[in-house]
Amino acid sequence: MGVFAEATSHVALKATNGFTNPLPSAIVILGHLTAFLFLGQAMKNLPVGVVHASWAGLAIILVTLMSNIIYKQHLDAKVWLGMVVIGIGIAIINLSSVPRTH
Repeated sequence: MGVFAEATSHVALKATNGFTNPLPSAIVILGHLTAFLFLGQAMKNLPVGVVHASWAGLAIILVTLMSNIIYKQHLDAKVWLGMVVIGIGIAIINLSSVPRTH
């Protein structure tokens, strides 16, 4: 949910027109607030580096997909290959035996 909130706010940022368009501006602010609330919860039990890497990687993929759909920003095969590599990296991180923090 937090990654989705952040990705949505990043995609909406384009439509703010320098924060002069109220609805997208509100989506950006609320999306980032929501994202940081979830990020803080995730960091309670997991190492910061693991949370940040997973969060950032998933956000990159989701923003790219959403931009492709909403803004028709079509990217070439090399970019999509890079997204697959990021996804594989996230999977490897999350499948490792990451110690929980307390």
